[in-house]
Amino acid sequence: MRVHAAVYARGLHRHSTYRAALVAGALTNSVFGAINAMVLLAVFAARPRISGYDAGDAVTQVFVGQALIAVTLIVNTAPSLDLAERVRTGDVATDLLRPVSLLGWWLAQDLGRATFTFFFRGVPTFCVGLLLFDVVLPGGPVHAVLVLASFALAAVVGFALRYLYSLSGFWLLDTRGLWTVAGLVGPVVSGMLLPLALFPSVLADVLRLLPWASMVQIPAEILLGKDTLPGGSVFGALLLQAAWAAALLALGAWATGRATRKVVIQGG
Repeated sequence: MRVHAAVYARGLHRHSTYRAALVAGALTNSVFGAINAMVLLAVFAARPRISGYDAGDAVTQVFVGQALIAVTLIVNTAPSLDLAERVRTGDVATDLLRPVSLLGWWLAQDLGRATFTFFFRGVPTFCVGLLLFDVVLPGGPVHAVLVLASFALAAVVGFALRYLYSLSGFWLLDTRGLWTVAGLVGPVVSGMLLPLALFPSVLADVLRLLPWASMVQIPAEILLGKDTLPGGSVFGALLLQAAWAAALLALGAWATGRATRKVVIQGG
């Protein structure tokens, strides 16, 4: 645990050095959030309520998504975990020599990055939404803790998916195609680009049960207190997120074992 804590701290420190990029990212998220919010406000001006959502709910979800966009890195169409490049070049062999699991090392490092990014990029972006629009806030301290727990689980699910994309390089050798598809499909099925409540109800119910929804749609609905949550309650939704996090990490651990028994020689 001491090693993982140190790696987590290094992840925090590493990303604290890119201050100009942090400001630029927060500004970009705020601008895109405002544009998306205004589009949805125009939609709800024509139809004030859609599948239990009103304009305030939709705008809130927009800024939840923008706050989590750099935490989960769901929109990246290029490899967003350094492990992917290390697998491609073979540098992962060095990682495998460490006296800690590959999965645990990268999880600790990525959670350090996600923590710093959330507080110094995600929170300012959400605050811009508060200043410009009628954004919903947690109803009390307990509700706020549950929302933060959901955000944390969203970060773990996001990491687990990106870890699996990276490990696929042991078999695919070049994972850029997979990352491109994931970066294009993920934002749509997660509720990042458009709340799933605006989809046909049957499709929306199915998408809520998939892991991508645990990165945006579920956290947003927990904040909004919607009765469309899986299981019909906040705790049911958190349980679904935790189940996906555990299942994907377990799959990652299994895939790591398979990958490290595979020898691939490139070149000639």
